[in-house]
Amino acid sequence: MLKKEKPPKAIIVTSLYGMSSDMDAIGSFASKYNVKLIEDSAEALGGAYRNEKLSTIGDYGILSFNLNKIITTAGGGILVVNSIEEKQKVLHLATQAKTNLPYYHHDTLGYNYRLGHINAALGVIQFKELEYNLKKRKANHKFYEELFQHISGIYVHKEPDSHFISNHWLSAILVDPSKTGGITREDIRLSLEKDNIESRPLWKPMHMQPLYKDYPYYGNKVCETLFENGLCLPSGSNLTNEDRERITNSINQIFDK
Repeated sequence: MLKKEKPPKAIIVTSLYGMSSDMDAIGSFASKYNVKLIEDSAEALGGAYRNEKLSTIGDYGILSFNLNKIITTAGGGILVVNSIEEKQKVLHLATQAKTNLPYYHHDTLGYNYRLGHINAALGVIQFKELEYNLKKRKANHKFYEELFQHISGIYVHKEPDSHFISNHWLSAILVDPSKTGGITREDIRLSLEKDNIESRPLWKPMHMQPLYKDYPYYGNKVCETLFENGLCLPSGSNLTNEDRERITNSINQIFDK
């Protein structure tokens, strides 16, 4: 796009499954080309990069409190900004861009994006559970690392070094059939499903979705390969020892252990 003199308006960095990207490299690129950096930390509440909380590093940060997130308000989320002026602008747009007049007057295109009072109250209560949920997700991650440590061809998604702190919202694996004796991601998913254990492929890349099929795409086959070989495993904060035992038995049956 830069070669066509059409620089992007913003870079959206998504911390998938609670794991940060290399924010130093991405931040330097954004700064060099004067492009806004938006952190999509919807899945990453509690995560960090170089001791900075995710959603506070870029120009804007997004956190989600959807029902499936590490804490919830039953829907909605938070936009993190760097100044009072930006906050006021956001609140103005989120309240239908109404001006302070005795009648309805909208000075620009606005939206009804406010979080309801009951939802917000639920979120305040949920924040008290955040540290507990983070510990439970970390325990889930450790469980999967131990479960797969002696199984060839299975890579558990983890922090590359100490600069990264994941909230382990979802524990995920990559499957290399050339090292598993031909066992694929889909073989594992279907086998778990027979034991009534839900798992899902990694997120399907956006450029492969029907809505974006006619838009330009820049990149190679990294995300397609991850989608083909990656699997999200049960990761809820309410996962019990009995649940883990069922998962262990099912995985061991797959690999004849």
